Amino acid sequence: MGTWNDYFREQGHAPDWPYPIRYDQEQEIETDVLVVGGGIAGCWAAISAARQGLKVALVEKGDVIRSGAGGPGCDHWCDAPANPLSNVDPDEWAEHMADRPFCNGIGIQIQCREDWDTLQEMEQMGGKIRDTDDEYIGAEGRDEKTKLMISPRYGVIHSYAWVDETARGKVFKSNPGQKRNNVVIRVWGSTFKPVLKKECQRLGVKIFDRVMATSLLNENGKQGAPVVGATGINSRTGEFMIFKSKTTILATAGAGQIWLMNTELCGISSMMSRTISGDGTVMAWNAGAELSMMERTGVIGIATGLKHKWYTGAGDASYENVPIVDANGKPVPYAIQGWVDAGAMMPSMETMQAIQEGIRKGEYELPFYGDFPAMSDVERRATWNLMLGEESTTRIIIDTFNQAGYDESRDLLQSYKFIEGNSLPQWGQASGGPIVDWNLKTTVDGLYAAGMQMFSSEDHSFCAATGRYAGRKAAAYASQTDEPRISREQIDREKERVYAPIKRTSGMEWKELHAGIARIMQYYCSEFKTENLLNMGLISLRKIENESVPELYALDPHKLMRSLEDLSMLTYAQVIIQAMLAAKAKGISLDMPRMGGPQSPEGRNFLTIKQENGQVKTGELPRNFWGNMKEQYEAHNKDYTGVYRG
Repeated sequence: MGTWNDYFREQGHAPDWPYPIRYDQEQEIETDVLVVGGGIAGCWAAISAARQGLKVALVEKGDVIRSGAGGPGCDHWCDAPANPLSNVDPDEWAEHMADRPFCNGIGIQIQCREDWDTLQEMEQMGGKIRDTDDEYIGAEGRDEKTKLMISPRYGVIHSYAWVDETARGKVFKSNPGQKRNNVVIRVWGSTFKPVLKKECQRLGVKIFDRVMATSLLNENGKQGAPVVGATGINSRTGEFMIFKSKTTILATAGAGQIWLMNTELCGISSMMSRTISGDGTVMAWNAGAELSMMERTGVIGIATGLKHKWYTGAGDASYENVPIVDANGKPVPYAIQGWVDAGAMMPSMETMQAIQEGIRKGEYELPFYGDFPAMSDVERRATWNLMLGEESTTRIIIDTFNQAGYDESRDLLQSYKFIEGNSLPQWGQASGGPIVDWNLKTTVDGLYAAGMQMFSSEDHSFCAATGRYAGRKAAAYASQTDEPRISREQIDREKERVYAPIKRTSGMEWKELHAGIARIMQYYCSEFKTENLLNMGLISLRKIENESVPELYALDPHKLMRSLEDLSMLTYAQVIIQAMLAAKAKGISLDMPRMGGPQSPEGRNFLTIKQENGQVKTGELPRNFWGNMKEQYEAHNKDYTGVYRG
């Protein structure tokens, strides 16, 4: 197989566009429920809504069979305390999980109550959740009767660095003997996404692959009015799509590219999909929905190609129980506060400082390595084949290692921790999104959110459970809603905006615009935040909007899609800075080492932000605005019967 350079040398020109070009042509689709985003949350939402007997359309920028951050797979199904091996009560576990600053108590309660039901439903569809082939007999956490593989890294307490010390010794009423909680299950997540697409097709969900949603349609075109559909473009033909729907579910996740300048590295060694560019959040913003946690931008812990966490795209959880040694084979005491048998997991802040001091004093020799050979055979195979073999992009990476002759029973595996320039500026990853109620409805009627689209989202199973939940709630809304009334004027404005780059034949291409946005965020919204820096960043982004965007051009439908992603990121970046300026606070839980202003926001309320008639409006919600989680969940789910039996 040759390269692009080989092709150009042989042909002398770029290849012809392989699809028919249909710019300005329209396709109109009417449906009861529209799901925007075909990742984990989106697929579950579409399936759940379709099971209520409604017409469902699913719009996905890539191909649903493997799209989204969870498309390649997952290795852990987290926070499923209702599973038969659990030693804690789901409601008590949810309350514990929500005892963190600025978390999403609504989503966590749904996850803890319905995660196990969701996983069982996945198994009914054909997903693999048990060691049915007896590959890992004898592995720690494996239950012979159920053949479930409980994750051994979860001990008595699941905690976080910013939780008060007293929480780490918490005794659950449902687990007074302090047994392992058994709330996390190892799974064969690479089997999940194909099964979800197949189930969507079986249920008659109309799937629109390779279609990027570009805007939400408000009733009569008025911002803040009920959402009655969306627009989009086909990234292969350029055709303009108009979706009329009684209700819409956003499931496009957050934004993972805003601080990254080198776009070629965005999809390498990363758990986040390249297509996650903030589209859904920006669409919600423009539709008048209220957002929260937009000021929370954490240092990228998961690798991005520019920065590693371990050596691949997986989080530390995938390397459970792998002992760490230095270059001389000396054990390195990795541990995390509140966890048991942490192995290669992220060390606590205190442990990290001790290791760094040991390196400076010569007690440890860099680089560090994962000592796979020191593990028992079954634990080594469970980590290498099941955890890494099923988790996101690591399947490709371990296949490459295996083909190159790597033998985990004999060879160490290098870690890049402490040697890749930790003192360099850190770039962020946003975790904000629309505010939702107990039906996962946003502050705009007809618009729902699920998974990583919501503020303070969690992991793969959180996305699955909340997507499934949002689907049935949105379907109930659609069943009682009149036919949508869209505005032709709003559609025409959006059509003009979308096609502007293809009306030009020269100027600035999408990569250059992306690089400019990322550079501004690196300069003015990075490791340290000050009022002056943030204002300079906002001015710079507005300058890009006024001077560079009018020069943006695209030569084909794919580049048009990338250009529109840039426009989403540009708006998203401005909202982030607006929220930071309004927050006027810093702290670990907000990932905001801001200079000046209040030093501890841990007790403050949620900051909310929305757009109204072109003006930015901010407000507040109480820290636990969701109320009593158990009572509220039960009050809103009196008819919930558990696992679907098809």
